[in-house]
Amino acid sequence: MRGWGRREAVSCAAAAALLLLGGCAGGDPASQAPPAGQQRAQGGQAASGTEKGTGTESGQGGEQETGGARKAAPQRISVPSLNISSTLEALGKKKDGAMETPVDPDKAGWYTPGPAPGEKGPAVIAGHVSWNGKPSVFHRLSSLKAGAAIEVERADGKSAKFTVSRVAQYPKNKFPTIEVYKNIDRPGLRLITCGGDYDASQHYYPDNVVVFAELSEAE
Repeated sequence: MRGWGRREAVSCAAAAALLLLGGCAGGDPASQAPPAGQQRAQGGQAASGTEKGTGTESGQGGEQETGGARKAAPQRISVPSLNISSTLEALGKKKDGAMETPVDPDKAGWYTPGPAPGEKGPAVIAGHVSWNGKPSVFHRLSSLKAGAAIEVERADGKSAKFTVSRVAQYPKNKFPTIEVYKNIDRPGLRLITCGGDYDASQHYYPDNVVVFAELSEAE
């Protein structure tokens, strides 16, 4: 389970400085977050085990200020074809560099160091697939189809509507960080959770599911 620089290509140094996501289900580790060098300049999967997030930047917010630039924080994500409608927690980074993850397994979270949905670049929203054996907010994410609609409501009263271009599943130990998080010259969205066959003995999902979506309409 994220400045975006000045939108030039990701540097090799940035690509090597990977952040590790905490986990997408109760007790399991997740995979890479965006390269550390891709911290936002223009205005980012779930916490491990029983920790359920650190909360240093969690909770809903209005407009946030990062690097001197203001951005309208997303407040709710809706995926009608999966009956998903969730308010969004704000996810930052832990002291160890791992992405914070949603405190509430029934809510998704937006990675705040990255772009807000609707801004140029790949905005990142992550969520748990399960928690303590029960389905969580992104439990059905892997079944999402190309062409499906996603809507994100923002704190500035606007909404950004996206269309799914593809859904991919990657082994965590071969996660294509550059492919998923590379700088783009248009607004994009990445939804991330865990996938694959759950190993109950290790409390671990071996894969990550990534939804790639492109902006179709902004209001």
